[in-house]
Amino acid sequence: MKGQVETLTPLVETIKDSELRRMVQELLTDPPGGLPQPALPLGTCPAGAYQHHSYLGGLVQHTLSVHRIAMTLCDIVEELYGGEVDRDLVKAGAIIHDVMKTYCYEPNGGGGFQTSEYGGMVDHLTLLVAEMHRRGYPTGLIHVVAGHHGDVGPTKPKTLEALVVSVADQADSDLNGKLLRAAEYLLRRSGEQRPQIGSALDALRVVAAKSREGWPGVQRLTES
Repeated sequence: MKGQVETLTPLVETIKDSELRRMVQELLTDPPGGLPQPALPLGTCPAGAYQHHSYLGGLVQHTLSVHRIAMTLCDIVEELYGGEVDRDLVKAGAIIHDVMKTYCYEPNGGGGFQTSEYGGMVDHLTLLVAEMHRRGYPTGLIHVVAGHHGDVGPTKPKTLEALVVSVADQADSDLNGKLLRAAEYLLRRSGEQRPQIGSALDALRVVAAKSREGWPGVQRLTES
C-alpha cells in the first residue's frame, strides 16, 4: 500500500545536517517505551479519528504530503519573496510533527479508528514535545513541532520554519478532511447509511463519479 513507512526514508536522507538526520531517524525507528498506551505501527496509523486522513496508513500519507507542500512553500519564500529558509529544520519538523499519534489512536472494531483513552487525555503534540526535550533535541526543532497547529495551538509559530510547517500541515489537513466529508455526504444522499471511506482515493472516486455521471454514478459505487 502506498504510504508505508519505508517511503519516509528517502525524505530523512535529504536532511543535510547529520545530527538532525539522526534525531529524525531515531524518532521513527526507536519510539519511546513505557507509555500506558501501546503504539500502532507507524505505517498503519491514521492521522485522525475523523477530521482528516482517518484511515489505514493515513499518518504516513499526511506526512508525505506535508513535506511536499512545505518544500514548495520554501521555494516560494526563497525564489519569489527573496528570503532564506533552514530547509533541514522544515524537513525534520514536517517528517516528525505527528509521529506520536501512534499512541493516540486504536482500531474501533468496525474497520476504522478511534481516539484511545490515553490519546484523549494526553495529546500527540504534548507527548512529542516532552519526548524531544527528554532526548535533548534543539529548541529550534522543538518549536517547529510545538507551533505546527498554528493559531489554534498552544504555541504560535515564531520562526519562518515553524510557520512553513504549520501552513503545510493546515493545507493538507483541510484538503483531505473536506474531501472525505464531501464523499461521505454524497454517499449518504445516495442511501448509504454509514459510509466508510477507506482512503483519499476512495473519496476522490466518489466525488469524480458525481461530477461525471451525476447521482447515478454515486449510486453505482454504493452498489458495487
